[in-house]
Amino acid sequence: MRVWRFIAVLGLAVLASSAVAQQRLSIATGGTGGTYYPYGGGLAELIGEHIEGHSAVAEVTGASVENMGLIHRRDSDLAIGLADTVQAAHAGTGPFEGRQVAKVRAIASIYPNAVQIVTLADSGIETLDDLRGARVSVGAPGSGTEVNARTVLEANGISYDEFEVHRLNFNETADALRDGDIDAGFWSVGPPTSSIINLATTRDIRLLGLSEQEIANALEAQPVFAAYTLREGIYEGITEPVNTVSVPNVLAANAEMSEDLAYEITRVLFEHTDALIEIHPAANDTTVEFSLGATPIPFHPGAVRYYQEAGHEVPAELRP
Repeated sequence: MRVWRFIAVLGLAVLASSAVAQQRLSIATGGTGGTYYPYGGGLAELIGEHIEGHSAVAEVTGASVENMGLIHRRDSDLAIGLADTVQAAHAGTGPFEGRQVAKVRAIASIYPNAVQIVTLADSGIETLDDLRGARVSVGAPGSGTEVNARTVLEANGISYDEFEVHRLNFNETADALRDGDIDAGFWSVGPPTSSIINLATTRDIRLLGLSEQEIANALEAQPVFAAYTLREGIYEGITEPVNTVSVPNVLAANAEMSEDLAYEITRVLFEHTDALIEIHPAANDTTVEFSLGATPIPFHPGAVRYYQEAGHEVPAELRP
């Protein structure tokens, strides 16, 4: 009897150990045609390789707005979101008005998204004002792209009532442009992005640039925006630099994530950035300096511990 009891206890111990070894983290990203998904997939690989007892998987989602809800409800362990959306989630403003999502904490700001407004070269659309009366995709429902698109448009006196609104994800927007179903589309994503790259190989495209005044209007409306220049040659057929705005992307977690796990994720992110760069060039901007200068909400205590142990001063307003 004692032998069988010992074996049973041993079996339960093995099962418990196996369960720990197989603990899988969910990373909420975005659509497959953007940067969130491949970046999240790369981070998932790093977690599986370098954090003992954990694996991770990147999940396709509707992106920033949806992701903050997933983090608050702990339906996802990590999520990527645009800084303005993350800030609104933490403060309970904008799309989160009246919703309690204050449990969102930052691990890091990882790279900037550029607002990219794409049309076909022969569409006749050359400026932001030309979007009036056009068929325009403003991004998927629940995405940071739509939040950014609305901000840029409304800051420059253009309301949704003045054009035909389509809410499509990145791949759907590219397909609709290619097929002539829409006239222009917004992307808020780390450049270059696969869906625009693929579109530019089959159609001649134009990126709409913002004027100095349009950029100033957008920055006044949304303080987390910064001026940004899309380089010449970033996509096939783009022969000169294009001025726009950008917004940081934040890797977030729930405040109740264990401090040790948040520490390990932050450590892996910054100590193995080279592996992420091989997956997507946006990770060239994944630096501690960018994170400490661009994050709009308090860090998770585990992230703070990593930054401080690495010799960096965390601003008081970013400490939990």
